[in-house]
Amino acid sequence: MASKGTRKLVPESKQGLYRFRTEVAKEMGIPFSEYNGHLSARECGAVGGEMVRRMVKSYEDKLK
Repeated sequence: MASKGTRKLVPESKQGLYRFRTEVAKEMGIPFSEYNGHLSARECGAVGGEMVRRMVKSYEDKLK
């Protein structure tokens, strides 16, 4: 079966995720913008990994 791409479970979350991504990248000192062709896969992966770590930590804190 063909994949439908990277669909978000909550389409309204797109702007929030973009803001979160730029905030994390800024804190890491990585220049992030609309077009990120100048970034390496390693830099993009670092931003994504940090986003996931923060989301998991936030969820775990809510469970306590």
